[in-house]
Amino acid sequence: MREEAEIEVRHRRAAEQGDPAAMSALGTLLLRRGDLDGAEPFLREAVRHGDRAAANNLALLLHQRGYADEAADWWRIAAVAGSAAAAHALGRHYRERGDEPGAEYWLRQAAESGHTLGAYALADLLDHRQDVGAERWFRVAAEHGHREASYRLAGVCAERGEDREAEQWYRQAAARRHRRAALRLGTLLEERGETKEAQHWYLTAARDGEAKAACALAFLLRDAGDLDQAATWWRRAAQAGDGNAANALGALHAQEGETQTAERWYRTAMEAGDVNGAYNLGLLCAGQGRSTQAEQWYRKAAYAGHREAANALAVLLLQRGDAAGAEPWFSKAAEAGSIDAAFNLGILHAGRKDEDAARRWYERAAAAGHAEAALQVAIALQREGDLHGAERHLRCAAGGGSPEAAFRLGSLLSAAGAAAEAAAGEVVVSEEAAEWYARAARQGHRRAQVRLGMCASRRGEVAEAAHWYRLAAEAGSRNGAFNLGLLLARQGSEPEAALWWTRAAEAGHGRAALRLALLSARRGALAEAQSWCARAIANGPAEVAERAARLTDAVAHELTA
Repeated sequence: MREEAEIEVRHRRAAEQGDPAAMSALGTLLLRRGDLDGAEPFLREAVRHGDRAAANNLALLLHQRGYADEAADWWRIAAVAGSAAAAHALGRHYRERGDEPGAEYWLRQAAESGHTLGAYALADLLDHRQDVGAERWFRVAAEHGHREASYRLAGVCAERGEDREAEQWYRQAAARRHRRAALRLGTLLEERGETKEAQHWYLTAARDGEAKAACALAFLLRDAGDLDQAATWWRRAAQAGDGNAANALGALHAQEGETQTAERWYRTAMEAGDVNGAYNLGLLCAGQGRSTQAEQWYRKAAYAGHREAANALAVLLLQRGDAAGAEPWFSKAAEAGSIDAAFNLGILHAGRKDEDAARRWYERAAAAGHAEAALQVAIALQREGDLHGAERHLRCAAGGGSPEAAFRLGSLLSAAGAAAEAAAGEVVVSEEAAEWYARAARQGHRRAQVRLGMCASRRGEVAEAAHWYRLAAEAGSRNGAFNLGLLLARQGSEPEAALWWTRAAEAGHGRAALRLALLSARRGALAEAQSWCARAIANGPAEVAERAARLTDAVAHELTA
């Protein structure tokens, strides 16, 4: 401060002695200090002596006072005299007035004189007009360290797919604390899997007040297992108006059973303009059995264009038996790109026996990667004899996690080699088919578990066969229970075998009932044998019913003898 005071005294003495340069310097010093009244006379006197820098600064002073037209006159004088800064200021003045040709002329004068701000302002004007010349001037300004120009140039490169150069300019802008550039750089790095560096840039942007970066940082922290820090950054982002962060906080509290807090954050998200807030409120209410409130929130989100809310609303209406009310919402959601809605439309039309319409919607959903829709298309193709097409769709469905598709694919592959195997006198499941059966079995598919048990039994692997049969039987498979009984009976565990046969027979398995009838007859429990024979006859198949009938006659003869 003492040094500045000494400089002011020195300039003032020189100005009083008529030195124009000192007048200009003193006027500029006072202008920067905010002393407009003190600065103006010195700047005017310097201008009178032809100082162009003083003309530019006098214009700045007048502009601050609100005298835009007089300011423009002095900027013009300074610009004509060669001041790039004045040309830049004059160009901005013309643009604010809507005179784009005038603005372009003076901004180009500034830019071509090497004025960085002029180059950026010219680029911005040209970009507004979608003029290809904008990129050149963004690049000029960026190369001279203009951070906003670097950010805008990065965007131009990214749109052309020049990711490497885009990243370079994002880095340059981010290094100069451009928070949106830091956010974009973090996003690029996260997409590449470089989460550690992405977290650094998200943190940089978040600390500078970028709410989207704070939200993105929170998701990375959550994925790393640091829920406390994630919640802190989500809260900061939500309080800054980020709806996505508010939704994330709502979901976090909902998972912890804090439904009131979750609802408050979902409402915050909705107030921030995020339609997901209404949808999540619908999900929250539906999970609590508050279907009326759920419908209200789903409708609010659906009317705002939320496709999954439209689908959820349609499901809710369908559950109430209102198929006519559900169909338009399914259609709206499907047309907006919801593959679940397309699949649900397929189910709706299939229920009406409109197979052609159902097929169209299943195919649409399958094309978008819906596993269960691909399964339905595969079943239809298999029925039509198109095994190649069926296999292709089954692979898609099984790869998408459908256990039924995995089982059917295993069966299809097994059937493809059945002719050769039958000629060899045995049935051998191929290695690939066994892999698909195993995948379905691990997902709890009972028929696949029975099939694996049968394969293991043929190989003589009794323990593995028993493992798969038992899993299927305990899950309610009558075939699993029957086969487990056979395995146990062969091992001499007839009492336990009878327990599993009983379970199978009571579930309608005719062969199991016949086995129990034979056991009962051997024990002399003839009435019980007759009862099991009746079940075997009722449940079949034909050869079982025939044998059960003969056994019934024999038992009846014994009872009347």
